[in-house]
Amino acid sequence: MTDHRAFMADVPAALRDRMTALSNGPGLRHLGLHLGLILLVSGLIAVKVPGWWGLLPAQGLLVTFLFTLEHEATHRTPFRSVWLNDWAGRLAGFLLILPFEWFRYFHLAHHRWTNIEGKDPELLGEKPRTWQAWVWHVSGLPYWGSELRLMAALVRGRADGDYLPTGAKGRIIREARIMAVGYLGVAVSLIWSPLALWLWLVPMLLGQPFLRLYLLAEHGDCPRVANMFANTRTTFTNRVVRALTWNMPYHVEHHVWPAVPFHRLPEVHGLMRDRLEVTAESYAAFTADYLRRRL
Repeated sequence: MTDHRAFMADVPAALRDRMTALSNGPGLRHLGLHLGLILLVSGLIAVKVPGWWGLLPAQGLLVTFLFTLEHEATHRTPFRSVWLNDWAGRLAGFLLILPFEWFRYFHLAHHRWTNIEGKDPELLGEKPRTWQAWVWHVSGLPYWGSELRLMAALVRGRADGDYLPTGAKGRIIREARIMAVGYLGVAVSLIWSPLALWLWLVPMLLGQPFLRLYLLAEHGDCPRVANMFANTRTTFTNRVVRALTWNMPYHVEHHVWPAVPFHRLPEVHGLMRDRLEVTAESYAAFTADYLRRRL
């Protein structure tokens, strides 16, 4: 069994430099495609093409999976420019009601203590242990409740969590308050226009269950150990899903080598494919196995 630290220690310096080199081009092209599809579907919904309501789930998928961009932006790897990473993360965070400055520290703590009880903050939200709990979790309703409580706490000036540096709390609270003003503006806009409802709010409700299913596959039912080859799952899927999720189905690869930008993760997969200990043949296969263990 190969530990992820041993794997990284054997990576030649030249290969390490090549794989972790950052550039703006691939990220901007991918972001342009992702935002372009959102604008296209938004336009079709806005003009109410025949059957426009059938486009709401697609809009939900496109908007909700900006989460994977926000996730990557916490590592500042999608783009070479720091400001591009940060503003892409803030945009996604606003749409997802997931404050970027807070999430950066939450997520980096998750990377440092992946699947370790009492240390990984992701484990604070317990994974569903029964199929009834799974239905509730996948509905997305617990997520919305959690994020609304987080926003309320931050707006009140409370930034809790031992993973939050004291020096960052002012910035975290300030961002949340700016976001709250933005949400108030959206709420006021609903008085004269339903666009935000149909282009953002309803699609987000429809898209969140798909994100919950996707996220469960990353570490769900993986061993609570420190080895990234064992505590994280790579899920094999098609090119469309990999594009939508910014290559994050290569999740072991990302956890072992988080400094690698998203567009090079397929190459990293080729380097460590034989060392992967936990994989799923598809998201449908993972979900079926996950539920089977609970039934």
